[in-house]
Amino acid sequence: MERRGPRQETSPAFPRWPPPVLPSRTFPSLSHHHSTTDSCHADHPVPWAAPAVIAATCGWLGRFPFAPGTLGAAAGIALSAGLTHLGISPLAELAAVVALCALGIPICTAAARRMGRGADPGGIVWDEMASVPLGLLVIPAAERTVTVFVVAFVLHRIFDIWKPFPCRQLERLPGGLGIMADDWGAAAWMAAILLVARG
Repeated sequence: MERRGPRQETSPAFPRWPPPVLPSRTFPSLSHHHSTTDSCHADHPVPWAAPAVIAATCGWLGRFPFAPGTLGAAAGIALSAGLTHLGISPLAELAAVVALCALGIPICTAAARRMGRGADPGGIVWDEMASVPLGLLVIPAAERTVTVFVVAFVLHRIFDIWKPFPCRQLERLPGGLGIMADDWGAAAWMAAILLVARG
């Protein structure tokens, strides 16, 4: 009869902060980089110190393990509020926001490759940060009240998660373009609702 040693007690595992690996949404290829399935690539540590990763996660804001996209949208609201407070011209604000959206394409492409080729890491939040101010451009700065910012935030999250047409189709674009484009679609839906509500 086989003799077994004494049973060893194991201590419960506690989550570590910051997490060594960020949960990622997997997809078959870079041309279909968004997926609704979350998985953790334990064999692929995230290079958090890489400049593209720092930028795409908005200074590691996307490193938070819970709802990083929501935090990214909140950063977008803060950015739009800051631009509103500066009182710059509508043309200058448009140029700044469009520049952020354009820069997001190569930044998100590079970050996605560094964080795991074949995955759209949930920690990339540049897309939310840049697209929320884009949608708010339809509301004049003088009319951007706290209520408007709150409604815009909620609408963007709804459409970014729901992904109505053409958001789902836009996210299938390759690399950083797809990462950014589906959020532009969410911003367009958000802007349309804000315009209707404004009358």
